[in-house]
Amino acid sequence: MTKNQFPINLNLEGRSCLVVGAGRIGLRKTEQLLAAGAIVTVVAPEVVSEFAGLAVTIHQRSFELADLDQQRLVITATGNRDLDQMIFDTCEERGIWINSADDPERCAFTLPAVVRRGDLMVTVSTGGNSPALSSWMRQKLEALVGPEFEEVVNELAQERELIHADGRSTEDINWKPIIEKIVASHNIHMSCPRESLQGTVVST
Repeated sequence: MTKNQFPINLNLEGRSCLVVGAGRIGLRKTEQLLAAGAIVTVVAPEVVSEFAGLAVTIHQRSFELADLDQQRLVITATGNRDLDQMIFDTCEERGIWINSADDPERCAFTLPAVVRRGDLMVTVSTGGNSPALSSWMRQKLEALVGPEFEEVVNELAQERELIHADGRSTEDINWKPIIEKIVASHNIHMSCPRESLQGTVVST
């Protein structure tokens, strides 16, 4: 996997995405896509029962090339390298973004570990080289970035709207004192001593 990945947040609201594979990994990927507002289709010969409660289209059969039609993004979680390779090659030819679970060599993009606090999203990525490290760092960040940050983001968004309402550009604002004031009002003390990063690696 290349070391020069471009960090990006995709807007998948209302966009068609395909998950090939409907085991535990495919279920987790599907839930992540649904959380982003994607329209998800799942294709697999066998489907775990948890899919029954999800708002997805399920085709319980083997993958067909036509399944890629009109898809913006594809994730494979089949455990079948030959099938994943064929899907990867076809997606590359068609210009469709493709991720193969736990197989960085067959990925046009990788998925970072994520900490979400409302609209605040903090991500950690190793470019697919060590998902276990990304997971470990996410756990540390979850303790550092508490749920109160959701309200911090909301208040900063309000400040931004007020500035725009005055006809001013937010690019010219010194945000540091504004952020520090709002953070302090929530009794947040940001510190990251080296000791807080010690712990046991949890593999994924």
